[in-house]
Amino acid sequence: MTPTIRAARLDDAGLTADAVACASIYAPYVAGTATSFEDVPPSADEMTRRIASAASTHAWLVAELPGGRVVGYAYGTPYRARPAYRWSTEVSVYLAVDTPRRTGAGRALYERLLAVLTDRGYHCAIAGITLPNEASVALHRALGFAEIGVERRVGYKLDAWRDVLRMQRDLVVENSETPPVEPR
Repeated sequence: MTPTIRAARLDDAGLTADAVACASIYAPYVAGTATSFEDVPPSADEMTRRIASAASTHAWLVAELPGGRVVGYAYGTPYRARPAYRWSTEVSVYLAVDTPRRTGAGRALYERLLAVLTDRGYHCAIAGITLPNEASVALHRALGFAEIGVERRVGYKLDAWRDVLRMQRDLVVENSETPPVEPR
């Protein structure tokens, strides 16, 4: 089944089904893999805060199957805090562990996310991939990301030092002599 890609929903009343679903999708990556460098899975309340923060300046999207089940999400956040980096964004994508791979859900999430970030005025997207993770590397390559370097032994998780591959994709190519428009 082809998922619908849409913006994550939040409301003024507190938690939403999207925040609960995203927290549930992310928890196994935190608890059982080195994919995420977090140690404790975030609560649905914390995921609500993250969704609101990302959506206000970048984007947070979900993949929803017919019937309403959210099976994945992708988001963009600030790449780094200093002002000169404000046109760059860090991106991530996660699929529920029981979602079959190579169905196009991850690609669909990223394609829509990159389009939204481009429309908002971001000029490049950067992803960090804990190695080894050939499926994620292949997805990023297929979407036009290029390898820009490996940060060696930068994270310690599950009793081992972990490397992180950095990949980058230009979103907008402009005349380098023209000042860029502020992201919106």
